[in-house]
Amino acid sequence: MTERQTPRETYGLVGQEAAEAAFLSAWQSGRMPHAWLLTGPEGIGKATLAFRIARFVLSGGGAIEDSGPSLFGDEPTAASEGLSIDAETPTAKQIEAGAHADLRTMEAGWVNPKTGRASQQIVVDQVRAALEVTNLTASGWRVVIIDPADAMNVNAANAVLKNLEEPPPKTLFLLVSHAPGRLLPTIRSRCSQLDLKPLATDQIVAHLRSLGGLEEGNLEAVAKLSRGSIGKALQLVEGNGFALYEALHRAASGLPNLDMMSVHALGDLVSRRKADTEDGFPILVNLIVDWLAALVLSGTKGEVAPEILTGEHALRARLLAEGAPLDRWVEVWEKVGALLNGAERVNLDRKQVLIQCFSLIAAAAAPAR
Repeated sequence: MTERQTPRETYGLVGQEAAEAAFLSAWQSGRMPHAWLLTGPEGIGKATLAFRIARFVLSGGGAIEDSGPSLFGDEPTAASEGLSIDAETPTAKQIEAGAHADLRTMEAGWVNPKTGRASQQIVVDQVRAALEVTNLTASGWRVVIIDPADAMNVNAANAVLKNLEEPPPKTLFLLVSHAPGRLLPTIRSRCSQLDLKPLATDQIVAHLRSLGGLEEGNLEAVAKLSRGSIGKALQLVEGNGFALYEALHRAASGLPNLDMMSVHALGDLVSRRKADTEDGFPILVNLIVDWLAALVLSGTKGEVAPEILTGEHALRARLLAEGAPLDRWVEVWEKVGALLNGAERVNLDRKQVLIQCFSLIAAAAAPAR
């Protein structure tokens, strides 16, 4: 499989034609909102769309980039269909290199030059530095991308809000959000929303197949596990996610009896980080949390998740019929998620955390007495 590209380096976008069309319609109307909130699950192409929009806008809205006056003074014509911009244009190359003067990005992981420490939040110093571009005399559009906007701390969010309330001329704000409910309501209200949708299984299979070097037999299973997210599908492929899911299913199949051998085997797969492969533990965290979420969803709406391995639906039905009531399963889902996510933050023993999580699940699966 070819090396995964960042959104800045990615020119194609699968399955988000409706969102692209909505932006293009606003652009062509001449009444384009100055701020857009790109929402939807993580890994479905929101940041990729933000950079596609940036290329389009900074290229003059799809017009051919002029290298100088022509002999006959011809007007530039559309260089592309939709938001697509040729990767060989000067604008595209500058954006890919992070060198375009009219594009600013804010991302988590900013390193404080005073302390040398990276922040997991987007902080106000980043906002101030990024928004310096809006103070310059406008010769054309400027674009500011915030990815993800959910990572802004309070001071950063307030600084962005001030600019949304009093937008600088010819400045476009693109806010990527996996969880828009976490944003200030006043930020949400000042943005037009582009709601991106999870992709269909066949779209993800086709994309994975186009990358080459993957086992055909597992592609559909990986696509179903991804829940419509190309980003998650790529992580599953690189981190041997399907094998992890098979091991998870084996460990859960005997519930309420706790199969410690299977739990230990699952822990062995992710107990150590390997330098040459994707770390499997974050992938397993998502798989376990999604597995419990599917169980809860099955109890509220009936069976809606596709069966990836034989016997999954029957296992969920048995756990719901013989185990704890649904509100207890919701509580287990929340506790297990907190335990697993906390394991990385404080560097706990991964295998012991898994044993603790399965003990919670087994207790809920035990028939009520």
